[in-house]
Amino acid sequence: METPSTCPYCGVGCGVLIKTESGKIIGVRGDPTHPANFGRLCTKGRTLHLTSTHANRVLYPEVRLKKDQKRQRTPWPAALGHAADEFARIIKHHGPDAVAFYISGQLLTEDYYVFNKLAKGLIGTNNVDTNSRLCMSSAVAGYKLSLGADAPPACYEDIDHARTLFITGSNTAFAHPILFRRIEDAKAKNPGLKIIVIDPRKTVTAEAADLYLAIKPGTDIALYNAMLNVMIHELLLDKHYIEDHTEGFAALKATVTDYSPTKVAKICGVKKDAIIEAAHLFAKSTPTLSLYCQGLNQSSEGTHNNSALINLHLATGQIGKKGAGPFSLTGQPNAMGGREVGGMANLLSAHRDLGNAAHRKEVAKLWGVDDVPSQPGKTAVELFDAIDKGEIKAVWIACTNPAQSMPDAAKVRRALEKCEFVVVQEAFSNTDTVQYADLLLPATTWGEKGGTVTNSERRISAVLPAIKPPGETRHDWQIATAFAHALAWKIGKGPLVNRLFPYTSPEQVFDEHRETTRGRDLDIMGLSYAVLQKQGPQQWPYPANAVEGKARLYDDGVFPTPSGRARFIDTHCKGLAEAVTADYPVALNTGRLRDQWHGMSRSGRVAQLFNHVGEPELSLHAADLLAAGLEDGHLVRVTSRRGTAVLRAKHSNEQRKGDAFLPMHWGSQFMAGPGTNALTSPAFDPISKQPELKHAAVKVERYVPVWRAVYLKSCVDADAAAEMAAKVAPLMAKMDFAASTLAGREVPIVRLEIAHSARPDPELIAGLDALFGLAVEADLLLYRDAKRGVEKRALFEGDHLTAVRFENELQSAGWVQDAMLSGYSASELRAALFAPLPVRLGGFAPRGKVVCSCLDVSELSIKAGFLRGESLGEVQARLKCGTSCGSCVPELKRLAAQWPKAVATA
Repeated sequence: METPSTCPYCGVGCGVLIKTESGKIIGVRGDPTHPANFGRLCTKGRTLHLTSTHANRVLYPEVRLKKDQKRQRTPWPAALGHAADEFARIIKHHGPDAVAFYISGQLLTEDYYVFNKLAKGLIGTNNVDTNSRLCMSSAVAGYKLSLGADAPPACYEDIDHARTLFITGSNTAFAHPILFRRIEDAKAKNPGLKIIVIDPRKTVTAEAADLYLAIKPGTDIALYNAMLNVMIHELLLDKHYIEDHTEGFAALKATVTDYSPTKVAKICGVKKDAIIEAAHLFAKSTPTLSLYCQGLNQSSEGTHNNSALINLHLATGQIGKKGAGPFSLTGQPNAMGGREVGGMANLLSAHRDLGNAAHRKEVAKLWGVDDVPSQPGKTAVELFDAIDKGEIKAVWIACTNPAQSMPDAAKVRRALEKCEFVVVQEAFSNTDTVQYADLLLPATTWGEKGGTVTNSERRISAVLPAIKPPGETRHDWQIATAFAHALAWKIGKGPLVNRLFPYTSPEQVFDEHRETTRGRDLDIMGLSYAVLQKQGPQQWPYPANAVEGKARLYDDGVFPTPSGRARFIDTHCKGLAEAVTADYPVALNTGRLRDQWHGMSRSGRVAQLFNHVGEPELSLHAADLLAAGLEDGHLVRVTSRRGTAVLRAKHSNEQRKGDAFLPMHWGSQFMAGPGTNALTSPAFDPISKQPELKHAAVKVERYVPVWRAVYLKSCVDADAAAEMAAKVAPLMAKMDFAASTLAGREVPIVRLEIAHSARPDPELIAGLDALFGLAVEADLLLYRDAKRGVEKRALFEGDHLTAVRFENELQSAGWVQDAMLSGYSASELRAALFAPLPVRLGGFAPRGKVVCSCLDVSELSIKAGFLRGESLGEVQARLKCGTSCGSCVPELKRLAAQWPKAVATA
């Protein structure tokens, strides 16, 4: 049986078909009828079925009455009653603004709607914010500031019609792989399509560019203003469009006179001619479509980054037509849906503004309450600051992991430790935030729940459940509804609750949400569950009596502003909130890996998704490695003004000199300490309140441990590996350096590498030995050199090596891991196992990085083909790499570029 649904990862919103058998999810494939992906899936989407097991799932409620107690299983009525008692107590003594909700862009629209109504309609607080604040709020604010509404005006089809693609602040090939496949197709069909990429890193996306500008971090506005300067001086503007459909151009024109290409070339660190060429292509090789993401948004001037880019579209009339427009790519699967229902601290339903008295009155009438509070709620950074200060005393966290994902993670963790009452509503038991839960509530997740989501192009899809919820899990909207009923009587609003929260199905919630959109810019009065399930995904607006949604907005030149005109925003480049200094001389940039997603609570359950990048690494320019006395693979201590992280340094040709890159995904489930966000800055944009997660000033120093070890353990299946990795995680906190990852495919390995300034406590070593099956010496092959502090242990079961520990002599760990994964027999391994050699006698070497995750093809295998003189096509025909999901094709092209014959025949 196959059930249609959507992928729960990025905001492309790919359709999937979930295959089930005997009540279990056994497979997944792309939905060939879904207009977001037409059957394609990336490496993450293709492995979704492997995440649907019960390993590390929260299956029943747990409660603790004191912070130093262990949580105990409790029935649902008691759990919700306890939550209601705590919230009511705090509201009675401290007011409704002493409680808060922090929710997620991974919730379904119906879940979002109920939480928003619970906070603003029942409790009377606007303290409901979301992790979308961390990724999309600057895009929201930019659209509203410039165009009047949070409505992306373009669609995916515009990629097929554009003559210039302006990709800025987005590594689309990794962050939105299926969309990048569409870009590759468009380029193949139209070789004249020009691709401009703006990024401090020369990513695989940048490798595909006809023009690449490696600007300095924080100089985006300067670049866009300089491009506008060129357009003005060379008469490349659409004067009629400016005169007929916009306002505010005179002030901006005066400002950009100070942003000459010559001056800005020095500010941005690029060539003047490149700025001029970018301006020419943008204005002359039209239509022009911009694609952008966190590089613009996660900035202390993120709103103006967005508006400065939109200025270019307005100045050239590149909006409201096929192939044109400023198109913000959404980071999460339903961040758009959350924005639609007003699920943020400054928003109300259907794109209404909290600060607008008329809008508050409209929502109060729709909900049947006296009023909606006017006091703005706390946004993400402000919310956790308020918890830290004791102003917010209870927080309800749903479907998100702020202990890992928020900037300045140490402060956020301290706040959660101090908070009087923390509720965590979660599907997975091993996220970093779960440890702070006084009440842990089991939620359903992908494949188990139904509702709707909206993707980046305003397309609403129905999400259908494929299997029954496991254990005592409940849907997020159900939990919020039940809590509303439990709380209402305790805060004097009992008579209202049946009318406010009558929901017994997600369809009821959707229908109420739909009514709030009547006459609004996102009017969906013509949509219903029946329409979505019969006709498939639809774009909004979709008003009553419509037969289809609207692909592009503003084709008539009329905008939802008081004047009906789009607004030029007078933008000035102020730079980074945290500039590099002599003490912190390196500019740290964060971003995404191809095969992982967010905090990895889902993708981190799949061993093969670690084969592309296996552990946290800090990427540096060769000159910076040399200047610091570092070599590729050395351990380094990275320190910002807020925290530290010890990890491996890696040489990268992608980096600018003076910059470093660290993926955003790593937290304390996979490394020692809070992870990447121990380093990042909480400084935020004054308009969008989105933090500058993209940039921090750091120093990088070599870390030389006294003691090191590697553990490897072969597991019977993915569940066993995931559960073991969760047990390893808390032990890593006692190390200076630790990296715990998975490797392999169907029969995975748990790999733990640790290092410390002294040999750890013997109890810790004994605990790890027991966990990895290496505790009983009588069962082991053992080598010990006490004088050198070297010890090696191996466990053979039958004819296979199943566990090993290398202590203070790690050279052979790489090839031993690959030998375990390849199933080499004991007789082939015993003689050479403990020899301190990076290559086994007989020539067995580590496979290294896997480029094609779908078909398990390593970089070394691909390079070997090129060395033999094969073309890219011949390599693909022989190894099949890049012939499945295609996510690795950009990297294959990058590798091929190193060999002239491969390039010539690609």
